[in-house]
Amino acid sequence: MKYINKLLLGAISILFMASCVEDSLLDYKVDKPENLARLEYLNDYDVLKSYVDRSASPDFKLGAGVSLNAFNEKGLVYSHISSNFDEVTAGYGMKHGAIVQDNGSMDFSGVESFIASTEEAGVTIYGHTLAWHANQNAEYLNGLIAPIEIPGTGGPGWEVLTEIDFEDDDASNYELRGAESTFSDHDGGRALSIVNPAITENDWNVQFFVTFPQETVEGQQFRLTMDVKASNDGVSYPTQAHRSPGAYKHWDFFGTISPTTEWSQISVETTIDGSTSECTTIAFNLGNNVTTYEFDNIKVEWLNPNGGGPTWDVVSENDFETDNASNYQGNSNALMSFTADGTGAEGNGRALKIVNESVRANDWDCQFFFTFPEATEVGQKYILEMDVKADADVSVPTQAHTVPYAYKHWDFFGQVAFTNEWTHFVKEVTIADNTSGCTTIAFNLGANATNYYFDNVVVKWFNEDGGGATIIEMTPEEKQDTITAELDRWIAGMMEVSKDYVHAWDVVNEPMDDGSPFELKTGVGRDDLPADHFYWQDYMGKDYGVEAFIMAAQYGSSDTKLFINDYNLEYNIDKCKGLIAYAEYIESKGARVDGIGTQMHINTNSDKDQIVEMFTLLAATGKLIKISELDIGIADGVTTPNATVEDLQAQAEMYQYVVEKYLELIPAGQQYGITAWSPLDSPDDSSWRAGQPIGLWNEGYYRKPAYAGFADGLGGE
Repeated sequence: MKYINKLLLGAISILFMASCVEDSLLDYKVDKPENLARLEYLNDYDVLKSYVDRSASPDFKLGAGVSLNAFNEKGLVYSHISSNFDEVTAGYGMKHGAIVQDNGSMDFSGVESFIASTEEAGVTIYGHTLAWHANQNAEYLNGLIAPIEIPGTGGPGWEVLTEIDFEDDDASNYELRGAESTFSDHDGGRALSIVNPAITENDWNVQFFVTFPQETVEGQQFRLTMDVKASNDGVSYPTQAHRSPGAYKHWDFFGTISPTTEWSQISVETTIDGSTSECTTIAFNLGNNVTTYEFDNIKVEWLNPNGGGPTWDVVSENDFETDNASNYQGNSNALMSFTADGTGAEGNGRALKIVNESVRANDWDCQFFFTFPEATEVGQKYILEMDVKADADVSVPTQAHTVPYAYKHWDFFGQVAFTNEWTHFVKEVTIADNTSGCTTIAFNLGANATNYYFDNVVVKWFNEDGGGATIIEMTPEEKQDTITAELDRWIAGMMEVSKDYVHAWDVVNEPMDDGSPFELKTGVGRDDLPADHFYWQDYMGKDYGVEAFIMAAQYGSSDTKLFINDYNLEYNIDKCKGLIAYAEYIESKGARVDGIGTQMHINTNSDKDQIVEMFTLLAATGKLIKISELDIGIADGVTTPNATVEDLQAQAEMYQYVVEKYLELIPAGQQYGITAWSPLDSPDDSSWRAGQPIGLWNEGYYRKPAYAGFADGLGGE
């Protein structure tokens, strides 16, 4: 259906000819179909912003969501919006993902043009948004905290992905379908025996699967090694490539295996191509032979181009920055606590403090134990490295224990000298018979009544098969510092460009979790994150909002209004309460929150009582309140072609209700304004509520009943 519309104020005639939109009255009459005549009353309305009662709400801003690029073209969108609204919010163009490039540089050219266009049009900009999880350049942000890989020095090396010797009942990396298995004797241990009593219709009706954790990648080299045997001659079986057990991809993986009646070792190398890539499973098809198959010592390896060569590998470490005490303990005479933050080695973090209150009869009567998971073996090399000090100059022996309190030898890493200044201790030892089979270093502290301090304790062993690429993961503290600095850089850059003209911002957008509305959203544990999602709070913690508001206040102009914004506050009242509580928390930490935005993407059947409750709660905060993204769809997601006259009238009534209740329940001094998020109905190809008649105008820029409802709500009619 079409609606007769007033002409846009100041629009040029060519735009009218192209789109039938103007805001001055036509000076001639045309015959109208009945359905248009019925809506003729819409002609009598003035431009939308004229209905704002400026005397009652002098600071009220009637806003519209716009495409930054479309507005900058200064065409129909520009004329339409500037005629009807006071303020504009860019849907995407001022967000992190639009500005920050893949190399970290920031392109503000579109924003600068947007500011110039809005100044010319006489409308203000509501900034959207500074700290959000969506529409971020997540690839760049994740790259800042990605592990650093240092290429290995030892050249290529084979790395084991999975091994099975069947010596225990752990079957996590193999399974059998279509037959029964038992264990048999082999070389003093166990082997797996699989009996196939009859030839099956297809060889894959009996399958033995061996799995490995790392997907194959085209171009990689893989090797399968195993001991095999069959109960009769002439047996062979193929190997298939599966993505996972039963998820077939290709008929040939490691060729055909031909066991004999005697145990033999086979070793097959293959280069992964497109037909065998993205696989984690070898399937042995055993249905074509009546026999007993036996398997042992199965090993799947891949050739790591950065592998090979020895390395010193950390087997246990603790910097005492957390309360994780899984690798240390003390006896009852070793009174343990932590020092204050900033008093650890080199003035960083904290240290472990151990008090021995009196000289003991034996030095081992006060002991501190530091453990590692793998028992020592003769010939291995170990290093103990740590920072130590004491309140007196003392020397402490180290014992070798198989486990804490299970003494084996009086000397493990020699004597450790403590002074009243932090010193760095490093000692390398070669394991002998008397220190083999041990997992514990015991420090005997009983000979001196003093306070001992330990920090950054690390135990390493010399890995002859190391030398591969070294992966250095950032610590949580390093990630927090990096991401905080990046948020600061981003907000500072945006404010530098916009602060002279943009005087209101969504600083933190959509922070609260839907399922746990008093908690923050998180991306932790999700493997389905969209490519443009990045959760600042996962690295900065709960105070990410505090930091964002402090930064916005620091870099923005002094009169900039700073908002926190979220959706579904009228649908989930607990989420409204959770957002208010988070705003209170932010202010309790010294930041300033001027206002709260409620998006209100609702429908004609939304609960009106909850809308009232939401406005009442928001008004009670005393803060500026903004309906930041209002749009109203038809119940059940009815699309534009299917919307009835009754649907559109119900939409008009809901628009009027929301606007009236906002003006009624939010005190005038707290009314920042209302933004119509989608002034026009949403096109079928839109990323937002596609094909739904959510606007005040249709796609042809004709006013809808919703326009009248919105205007009547503003005008109090």
